[in-house]
Amino acid sequence: MSEKELSDVRADLQERYNQFKARGLKLNMARGKPETEQLQLSMGMLDALNSASDLYASTGDDCRNYGMPYGLPEMRELFSHMMGVDASNIIAGGNSSLNMMFDTVSCGVTHGFSGCLPWGRQGAVKFLCPSPGYDRHFAVTEYFGFELITVPMLPTGPDMDVVEKLVSNDELVKGIWCVPKYSNPTGITYSDETVRRFAALKPAAKDFRIFWDNAYCVHDLTDTPDQLLNLWLECKKNGTEDLPVFFVSTSKISFPGAGVAALGASDNNLAVLKKHFSYETIGPDKLNQLRHLYFFKDYDGILEQMKKHRKLLAPKFKAVANKLESELGGKGVACWTNPNGGYFISVDVLNGCAKRVVSLCKEAGVTLTNAGATFPYGKDPNDSNIRVAPTYPPVDELEVAMDLFCICVQLAAAEKLLNK
Repeated sequence: MSEKELSDVRADLQERYNQFKARGLKLNMARGKPETEQLQLSMGMLDALNSASDLYASTGDDCRNYGMPYGLPEMRELFSHMMGVDASNIIAGGNSSLNMMFDTVSCGVTHGFSGCLPWGRQGAVKFLCPSPGYDRHFAVTEYFGFELITVPMLPTGPDMDVVEKLVSNDELVKGIWCVPKYSNPTGITYSDETVRRFAALKPAAKDFRIFWDNAYCVHDLTDTPDQLLNLWLECKKNGTEDLPVFFVSTSKISFPGAGVAALGASDNNLAVLKKHFSYETIGPDKLNQLRHLYFFKDYDGILEQMKKHRKLLAPKFKAVANKLESELGGKGVACWTNPNGGYFISVDVLNGCAKRVVSLCKEAGVTLTNAGATFPYGKDPNDSNIRVAPTYPPVDELEVAMDLFCICVQLAAAEKLLNK
């Protein structure tokens, strides 16, 4: 394409963009929130406790009172199926898995693991951040003063050559963030080889930990869902059970603000964490755990619920994929993921254009996740990655937003090429 042809294309895109801007849109795709219809799926849970006899655990404990600091046995059993971790190695807690991750990092900083000095007394400690990744993960370790180290994400998961080198050569590397199934934002699932290499890690630091946040373990969108190898079992084979700490929640299964979260870990790690938690709380919200148990009944009930979510979400992911392909396919200005589950689609635009795309969209009334958010410190070295969250807007609004997004991607690319 000649410079004049490209200028003509930019002029046409600018005109189309101005037309969108004049519409006064107010659409938000910044975060992966469930839509209202998804929240309605769990409303029956609020009526699950109908009589005094419903308020007791199988142990006979009154769930209205203090006690049972590690959660109801049946709740831990349900999470065992979700997490692939023995029920005896699980703590069922409050509503937020991010809260449990924060507390686990805090425990490492103030009191340490494996008999080592607390992380906060070891100097310039570091944490590995596979990127693009989850901004809230990175923010936790940044808050505690860790040096965040970017690890490239591959279609198979984190680049394990890089991970193994960093972990085995530097005792100041204390952990790594992982979303192993339908990773945020790329939607990829770690390969079997990647999981096995995690289980076989030989860290220089005795207190190195893998933060295994399996947030989307049941969030499938297709008839051929991704399969994730069980890290807990692989670690048992290697005698490395102390390496991982597992996290999961029902936040995008029941209610994001009133779900149930869980943590799974080895006996050694639990001994440290249970002591830490004992000073923080006398027990979780057991009534909420009861509500979830009465409503879902068992793991099969969870899977049935996820089929209902899929019915609402799959058309949205399809709408985004169709818009990206029809408007940007073959033009060389962007590439994107087509995940089999999870909550996000990752789009890579031309280097140096992500901030411009996000800014253009915002000026025209569509709010996206900030460019750079998927990298440590909010700094994408290529300024190319954008996280698209299709879940919250209705399909008709989503299609409008994606029409604008695709115009902005092309307009930013044309501006960049003309300014070369």
